[in-house]
Amino acid sequence: MTIASPAPAASNPASWLNNQPYLLLSLSSLFWAGNIVIARHVGAHVPPLTVTTIRWFGVFLILLPFSWPHLKRDSPALRKSLPLMLFLSLVGFAFNNAISYWALQYTEALNALLIQSAGPLFVALWSLVLFGVRLTAGQFAGIAISLVGVLIIILRGDLAALASISFNRGDIMFASSLVAFGLYSAFIPRRPKVHQLSFLSFTTCCGAFMLLPTAIWEGWSGRVLQFDTVTLLTLGWILIFPSTLAYLFFNRGVALIGPNRAAPFFHLVPVFGSAMAILLLGERLQPFHLIGYALVLAGVVIASRR
Repeated sequence: MTIASPAPAASNPASWLNNQPYLLLSLSSLFWAGNIVIARHVGAHVPPLTVTTIRWFGVFLILLPFSWPHLKRDSPALRKSLPLMLFLSLVGFAFNNAISYWALQYTEALNALLIQSAGPLFVALWSLVLFGVRLTAGQFAGIAISLVGVLIIILRGDLAALASISFNRGDIMFASSLVAFGLYSAFIPRRPKVHQLSFLSFTTCCGAFMLLPTAIWEGWSGRVLQFDTVTLLTLGWILIFPSTLAYLFFNRGVALIGPNRAAPFFHLVPVFGSAMAILLLGERLQPFHLIGYALVLAGVVIASRR
């Protein structure tokens, strides 16, 4: 009797997805777009520092049963790179997320999406300043083309409206979160060679402990989390999609193609955000949507090529 050989690893959907950087980065952008829309909608209802702390403790607990064997095996490498790991926990998880949730209480979703479109520029800037990694001509052209597409979508086809947008302290706070996440993205290829579950579990746990004093201060200031239906649904979405899955996908995507080629996928965030408004909020599909989508997708394709 002949024994059938095991199926190749590529037949495993998880293994296949783990090697599709463009799909992984696109899904990360989709989840983060939903996060901006939801966070802006419930911003006055949930205390931002407390929610961010619960977010990263929750992700750590979700991952721990799966990551524990990898954490035990990778602990020497994690300890050896402890300063870098703590830095990535700070800029990628603690500061970046807390300040962005806080900022969305003071700024409009339009401004947040507009500022979000500058994300690839911060990644490219840090990669150049810190490691001398320059944008190729194709990457620069792709980022520029997709940025024009983003502006067309956000400004509804009227680029002259850009002059009428005013910025407040919330916008500055949101921009600082992108500066921090640009640092995180630039350093991802330099992280220790450990399993991605080890990396994400370690950094989310450290980020949560860094945020814990701010959550306590927020509670003492009178902003206490109310565990009602809105809060529970918001936490459920945040823990699963823009936190656990988005960061796993983003980290893997950057590891596969590098930060400069991955950065233009930030421009898909406002694309997905506007598409959600059309599908979920009944907004009409306009010609400027199609033009903007085409430019963003063309720019991402150009910038992410080898």
